[in-house]
Formats: sequence, C-alpha cells, structure tokens
Amino acid sequence: MSSLGAYLPVVLIIAMAVGFAAVNIIASRLLGPRFETAVKGLAYESGMDAIGSTRKRFNVRFYILAMTFLVFDVEIVFLYPWAVTFANLEPRSPEAVLFFGRIAFFVGTSVIAYIYAWKKGVFRWD
Repeated sequence: MSSLGAYLPVVLIIAMAVGFAAVNIIASRLLGPRFETAVKGLAYESGMDAIGSTRKRFNVRFYILAMTFLVFDVEIVFLYPWAVTFANLEPRSPEAVLFFGRIAFFVGTSVIAYIYAWKKGVFRWD
C-alpha cells in the first residue's frame, strides 16, 4: 500500500461526515416548516420562557465553580493515560518510581488546590 493509500480511510470518514452534515442541512431546508412567527423568534432555554434582561449579572461564584470543575475534569482525563502507562512498567524499576513520583506530585497539587478552594468558600451556595 502506498503512503497516500494509508490516508484513504481517514479521507473516507471525513467525506462521510461532511456528506452527512450536508444531507441533513439540505433535507431540513427542503422538508422543514417555513413559517416564521413572533413566538418562534423568542428566546427559549431549558423549557422556560425568557423573563427580564439577558444582561443580568451573575455572582462570580458560579464562574469560579465552573473553572474549578474544568480544572479537575482535565486532571482526571490526564490520569487515564498515566494509569495505562504505569500498568505496563516493570514494578519497582527506577522508571516506575520516578513515574509514580511525578503523578503523586500532580495529584498532591490538585488536592492542595481543592483544599484551598474549599477554604475560600468556592463550594458554598449560601
């Protein structure tokens, strides 16, 4: 198989994805309803009609909690490849000990950040 032939499955998947998207967009334009009304133009979120201004201020606590969630979520994602790689290392080898030390430092800093956020009251909703 030539070097360009190795990319054929990737090109096929991309073509199928683009084709699927194009067919859905065209079908919705051709088959979908075309009546625009004032009710259809209203904002609608989570089953509730919009009430008041969309420029309402939110407490910064929501953003801090969201950022904390993202940080810990990304850290958990990093633990999966580490666990797979660590399982393949020879037990008690210098590489395994160094690898374990690095992840222990990583998890330790995460725990310290969590305790810091807790002490600052990030997780309180009162």
